[in-house]
Amino acid sequence: MTSRLFADGFVGRRHELSVARRMLHTSRLLTLTGAGGVGKTRLALKIAETLRPAFQDVEVVELGGLAAGEPLEAAVARALGVDPGGGEPARALADHLSGRRTLLVLDDCEHVRDACARLVDLLLRAAPRLRVLATSRQTLGVYGEQVLTVPALPVPEPGQTLRETARLDAVRLFVERAATVRPGFTLNPDNVACVTRLVRRLEGVPLAIELAAARLRTAPLEELARRLEERPGAPADVLAADVPAALPRHRTLRATLDWSFGLCSEPERRLWARLSAFPGDIGLEAAEAVGAGGGIEEPEVVDLLAGLVDKSVLAGEPRDDGMRYHMLESLRAYGAERLEPADRGRVLARYVHHHRDLVERHRIDRAVPDQLERFRLLRAELPNVRAALEAGLARGPLHEVELGTASALWCFWLLSGEPAEGRRWLERGLALAPEDGVARATALWADGMLALRQGDLAGAGPRLAECLELARRAGNESVLPHAIRAAGVEACTAGDPPRGMELLREALGRFRAADDVDGVLCTLQFAAVYGSVADPEQAAGFGEELLELCERHHAVVSRAYAQLALGVARWCLGDCPGAEGLVRAAAEFTGGIGDRWGLTQCLEVLAWAQGARGRHEVAAGLLGAASSLWRGAGVAPERLCYHAAAHERCAEEARRALGPRAFSGAFHSGARLGPERAMGYAASVG
Repeated sequence: MTSRLFADGFVGRRHELSVARRMLHTSRLLTLTGAGGVGKTRLALKIAETLRPAFQDVEVVELGGLAAGEPLEAAVARALGVDPGGGEPARALADHLSGRRTLLVLDDCEHVRDACARLVDLLLRAAPRLRVLATSRQTLGVYGEQVLTVPALPVPEPGQTLRETARLDAVRLFVERAATVRPGFTLNPDNVACVTRLVRRLEGVPLAIELAAARLRTAPLEELARRLEERPGAPADVLAADVPAALPRHRTLRATLDWSFGLCSEPERRLWARLSAFPGDIGLEAAEAVGAGGGIEEPEVVDLLAGLVDKSVLAGEPRDDGMRYHMLESLRAYGAERLEPADRGRVLARYVHHHRDLVERHRIDRAVPDQLERFRLLRAELPNVRAALEAGLARGPLHEVELGTASALWCFWLLSGEPAEGRRWLERGLALAPEDGVARATALWADGMLALRQGDLAGAGPRLAECLELARRAGNESVLPHAIRAAGVEACTAGDPPRGMELLREALGRFRAADDVDGVLCTLQFAAVYGSVADPEQAAGFGEELLELCERHHAVVSRAYAQLALGVARWCLGDCPGAEGLVRAAAEFTGGIGDRWGLTQCLEVLAWAQGARGRHEVAAGLLGAASSLWRGAGVAPERLCYHAAAHERCAEEARRALGPRAFSGAFHSGARLGPERAMGYAASVG
């Protein structure tokens, strides 16, 4: 049961090593927790190795192989070479350790947690110079215990360079293990994309990465990465490769998951399986909505969540909106397999219903003080909302409320810079939707508006024509102002601003008559922006009214768009300083919250302002930064009528002033910035 004192092939973990050494300096008991396969044992051995000079003895005891019913105290005594004679093993251990400066490493404590806690408590009281380092998927619960949660290894982010990717621990581990299977294996430009996909799919879990590297004996890298991506339960299934040197439950990822499942109580297992419906982070409200019922009362859920966190099935993270829980993909896929067939339909129905209600309650096209909180919540819940939409579509034909979920997100898709994704969901829903009614008419204008914001007149036209026809039918009157507003935006985009503004004013009048503040707010925004081409004086009036309305209702997200809209109108009136001040304020806000649609437009207008001041290199860089974000949203700025002329003029003047080569260099430098650095660049050139 005693392990050799070395961490063979140890990779990375510099931060965890530093923190653990510091914690052991101030605490006599440190427990490393984390999901199965995350590398707790190797980290513990490495910690012990680095601390060996500070102790008379460093003892490592592996408890994972402890036979069922075997007394823990006797097993530990035997591993340390302590003969209790005819006395109690625990007392003999205490006497043996009492006068010595010892670091005792107890590995894999979770299945004997209670007995381990009692023994550790006794030994720490009896041996004042003893330090204990434990590894367990569950904390021991001993007084004075400090806990260090061992995370998965960092994985590459999209867009990182070869050098940046090669420095990440997850990649380093895979490359080192792959080289033992395929001598000469290195990370290079030809395989970096494939290795990145693989370690991201495995979420940086060391055991999974090592098993994947072992599979290179029989499968090419490209095939292995493809199989892992294509199969939902792939990490457990594809990586079922033996590792002879490991404990039986560490030989495959599935055996590790079986072990974790066995540690849980029956209600915890049931909740684990139900929460596998969530591909993203889970909030308490969502866990209660989906996990309760069928043997679990809603008040029990919070304690069961705590139990799953304690057993490292879930990771809990406190955020501004409350605790959020995350489950590794391998644990999620395993939980889905364990979901009882009789429970599947009920769980899916509750999951879809909860997220349908969540989307409707947190619409951001509303004049409300918590707009920003709504946007952040929807962004956090997006993976779960996508899964709910997919489930609803798979059940088609759609009910009206299900199509309404896709429509309610139209403004969110814009702000998140994903109008193309919003259109895909709406168009899939419309293909299954009823032929008439409010739900279909609403989805038609939402889809049409997203198309127009991309400059896609051909795609928007048929949708909006059908929407107007449906909105004029009896029973659908509530949709008519929205349909008229969309028709106004369409006319402006098609090059007929007078007709477009006439329709926007008509829609505005209808919203005012209905006392629909949300409709008024949204329509004023379009009237201010699109009207700046036809009548900038009137557009500025709309913008000022919009800004006042946003401030009155404390609608902070809409206020940034009011500043942008008023800034564009002021620009068209020749007030460059006034326009730049408004748009810079909007840019700081939209960039700060990750609103790509707003930031992109702000960067565009700031480029015009810099060009007007003769700072053409800066203007070219800002145009490049905006261009990259425009492309990401599937938008061509020259196809947006309120941007086209100013955009072309700014680009042409900068090209003429700098010369084609210097302009191209500045433009492409800006395009490589990305949203965060682009915002910083824009702020630095005030």
